[in-house]
Amino acid sequence: MNIPGIHIYDSVTTLLPKGVHPSRGPVWGAVVIAASHGGRYAAYLAALAGVKGVVLNDAGIGRDQAGISGLALLDDCHIAGAVISHLSARIGDGKDTAWRGRVTAVNRGAHEAGVRPGMGAMDAARLMVAGANTPAAPPALPAEARTVHDFEGALRKLVLIDSVSLVEAQDAGAIVITGSHGGLQGDDPVTAIGGHAVFAAAYNDAGIGADGAGTTRLPALEQQGVAGVTVSAESARIGDASSTYEDGIISCANPLALSGGARVGMPLKEFVDGLMGLRGQTQWV
Repeated sequence: MNIPGIHIYDSVTTLLPKGVHPSRGPVWGAVVIAASHGGRYAAYLAALAGVKGVVLNDAGIGRDQAGISGLALLDDCHIAGAVISHLSARIGDGKDTAWRGRVTAVNRGAHEAGVRPGMGAMDAARLMVAGANTPAAPPALPAEARTVHDFEGALRKLVLIDSVSLVEAQDAGAIVITGSHGGLQGDDPVTAIGGHAVFAAAYNDAGIGADGAGTTRLPALEQQGVAGVTVSAESARIGDASSTYEDGIISCANPLALSGGARVGMPLKEFVDGLMGLRGQTQWV
């Protein structure tokens, strides 16, 4: 569902089709309501697509306020940005975000356009459409967005990706740690891990939020034979896979993960090291 000047998406990862220059993309110069978290990586993708303004989800705000950290990046790119409460609308569901979302925080550009906390997402987007800002080029993509590691003697490789959109076919059989939220995009089970046959996957629960949306990938992963867990948004920075692994505390686990030793309240690193047969070892190779 699109309204003149406003586009609604389940995720910022789908704003720019592969191989398309931003200036020829579908959202160039438009305002987007996207049900992604409001962290830096999501903001980067919105900026890369050339949007004029964007409304995201605050993902429970969480550790180091990572769930709204993208607002500053958007300001640097002269893009109006706002986030809605994770309790007001389902993360991963663009239509729900548009119609139920209530704004909790705004950046300078959005404030200048008249957007204020408490507004509905659609009202905020309409004000952004009328704003006079001209977007600037986005910053460079962080080099650490995707890293692959092998522990000495590990049973399987460990892949750290700041967004689940970075998972690849070559990650089959690996343990994949993401910075993404744990909600399905548009209620599509394929979006749980992109249809890839990974061994296990971890996400941020984004504060769990409206209708428990922040953990809805886990049942889908179970059906796909993947052990899945989320870590609490308060324990790890959303959008940062390294923080998920190093800092994350498990908040929810599917039955496959539980059978593999996952427990609510356990450090994610302890669970993952156990899956790799490396409990207590930390040497990278």
